Amino acid sequence: MTERPTNDDVWLVIPVYNEGEVIRDVLVHASKTFPNIVCVDDGSSDDSVAQIRSAAADVARTQTGSIHLVRHPVNLGQGAAIQTGVEYARSRPGAQYFVTFDADGQHRVDDVVAMIDRLRTEPVDIIVGTRFADGRSESVPLLRRIVLRTVVFLSPRTRRLGLSDAHNGLRAFNKTVADQLDLLMAGMSHASEFVALIDHHHWRVAEQPVTILYTDYSRAKGQSLINGVNIVADGLLHGRMRR
Repeated sequence: MTERPTNDDVWLVIPVYNEGEVIRDVLVHASKTFPNIVCVDDGSSDDSVAQIRSAAADVARTQTGSIHLVRHPVNLGQGAAIQTGVEYARSRPGAQYFVTFDADGQHRVDDVVAMIDRLRTEPVDIIVGTRFADGRSESVPLLRRIVLRTVVFLSPRTRRLGLSDAHNGLRAFNKTVADQLDLLMAGMSHASEFVALIDHHHWRVAEQPVTILYTDYSRAKGQSLINGVNIVADGLLHGRMRR
């Protein structure tokens, strides 16, 4: 029987902004499967940093992994935090696979395992999670579904690449993508920029059906329809979403 990989070559990149209520549990749970994690605190004003350090100490004591902390002195936005985290992770010895993973407890480790398995065995460079497969969209709040569908409708490039949920924050990619990644959009519009970079660099892309765990906590952080449209407008303004 073939042993499963230890995932020592995988890095979770977790942008953190005022997630002190949940981040510790997210880190302790994820580290049991993925021992290398870098958190980028994006200027949090709550106790996120203290919770990250507490989780790091616990994980170090149990020898289940290593949690690293990088800090932005001010809030720069999720895109900037992801770029900082990827730059840190890709510099680490042995790093081959990278995952953008939310700090609010919405993402499932089991979905990441499936995505990494595909990266190891299939001719793809990046896998993007999708909530719109296998009937899973029913779990997505109605307003969120409207936002996500609107973004896809307004982005010809997203449709051309065959992506149904490009603003899903759960992505897994190889070192080719990590080495070339250069996100310029600091805020939430980085997701549209990710799509543009996939197209520009001709990265081989696939989707993975994933389940997003919507809690009262994560729902409170959801985006409105207007914000979703603004994301697309921002991408058009920066010239990263030209056909």
